[in-house]
Amino acid sequence: MTLRIAIVDDEAPARDKLRRYLKDAAGFELIGEADSGGAAVTLISRERPDVVLLDVRMPDMDGFAVLEALGDSLPSEVIFVTAHGDYALQAFEVHAFDYLLKPVSPERFDRLLQRLRQRLSPRQDIGQRLEGLLDALPAPVGYVAHLLIEADNRAELIPVERISRIEADRNYLDIHADGRRHRMRGTLERMQARLDPACFVRINRSTLVRLAAIHELAPWPDGEYRLHMDDGSRITWTRRYLEQAPPGLLRRV
Repeated sequence: MTLRIAIVDDEAPARDKLRRYLKDAAGFELIGEADSGGAAVTLISRERPDVVLLDVRMPDMDGFAVLEALGDSLPSEVIFVTAHGDYALQAFEVHAFDYLLKPVSPERFDRLLQRLRQRLSPRQDIGQRLEGLLDALPAPVGYVAHLLIEADNRAELIPVERISRIEADRNYLDIHADGRRHRMRGTLERMQARLDPACFVRINRSTLVRLAAIHELAPWPDGEYRLHMDDGSRITWTRRYLEQAPPGLLRRV
């Protein structure tokens, strides 16, 4: 069995070194490289590698933000490769397979490949691995900044500040952003936990809205409120969810 591997690092010399190590390694195929967090999300979601060699510090998104943005598209095994040792605990909290400190010696890399062969051949239940990795992701300090949307054999990163509202439809979510609707699998409860509560609030059983996207807020019968959103939609904020309103917001209406 050949294990498909991707390299993510913003420094070309670091990628070159890992590529050389993999060149003659039996049982491994390099399927792509990325030089930024955003490029990594696109590459991994498209190619679905078995293994990702992932840098921690990158200019646009760090390695942990990449994993968070990937959501259910996480690779089977993640190996952090970094010059910084102070992220090791966080790496293993997200079930990283290994943590390599730069400069990585050939001997250390060979031991890693040997362990990967033993772990993934025969292949484990990848679904169980992904669930464990997702559940173990620590609550991000700044919450997610992007959502990964997959459709028609491609993936798109949507900045959360462009989202107007998110609506639940059974096992799917409709993400409304920039006048377009994007569909992804998931639950509203899980999505709400990923988004900053200072920016997003749940207003009824099936809808999350971005507070800054509310154009107008007006009292409605039975103690409810009617929202006029910046995309022209009209939504009711039901009484059951009024307690989730930021302090002082409704008092100003």
